[in-house]
Amino acid sequence: MSIKTDEELAKLKVVGKIVRKALDAMAEAVRIGITTAELDQIGADTLAEYGAEAAPPRVYGFPGSVCISVNDEAIHGIPGSRALREGDLVKLDLVAMKDGLFADAAVTVRVGNVSTTADALVRCAEAAFWKAMTVARIGFRTCHIGREVERETRRNGFQVMPGFGGHGVGRTIHEAPSVPNYYDRTCRTKLFDGLVIAVEPIITTGNGQGVLLSDRWTVRTADRSLSAHYEHTIVITKGAPLLLTA
Repeated sequence: MSIKTDEELAKLKVVGKIVRKALDAMAEAVRIGITTAELDQIGADTLAEYGAEAAPPRVYGFPGSVCISVNDEAIHGIPGSRALREGDLVKLDLVAMKDGLFADAAVTVRVGNVSTTADALVRCAEAAFWKAMTVARIGFRTCHIGREVERETRRNGFQVMPGFGGHGVGRTIHEAPSVPNYYDRTCRTKLFDGLVIAVEPIITTGNGQGVLLSDRWTVRTADRSLSAHYEHTIVITKGAPLLLTA
């Protein structure tokens, strides 16, 4: 969406803060033995406490409140009875809605002691996001965001998953424009003041290819390699981008 009024911005800030509170509550609860369903309930309860609602079940019929993906599961994992184990990487991807507006964010959480490679992968996903913020400015294009994500990811020896990337957000979960995680010359949308987008590096230790599982939601890496995901909803401004979910 494109913000038109101060009231819209104020409402987006509110839902962004709620998303952050829910993600933080879930991340703090991550431990060996907890199930993804239990984490999902924590997310749902936190949203309800602040008068918000999980968007994926309402918009897409997703069978959970939060997308929770573990290890080689890259995105859209369904919460269930799976218990987390030492060394896992768990991705918490949460979209909330309140007063007709939406905000989206994701974080990858380490479970106990993880491998050196897993730790580096998580750090790289976050670093790639912050590199992208250097070009999340008026006059740049969405392809420039992808260029910075891809450069930082490859510099660290990892790969983006080119089939998945960021998007416009605000009035629903997925809106125009597409925000790739690689340098896609066809993504020419210029960034302008008030544009609301989700920037989300989704990266892997493998070749970057993904496959859809039989549940028709979960996407895992085709080569079963580890993946990491980091995301914020941002507003393009006349200066530095405003992070609504930070």
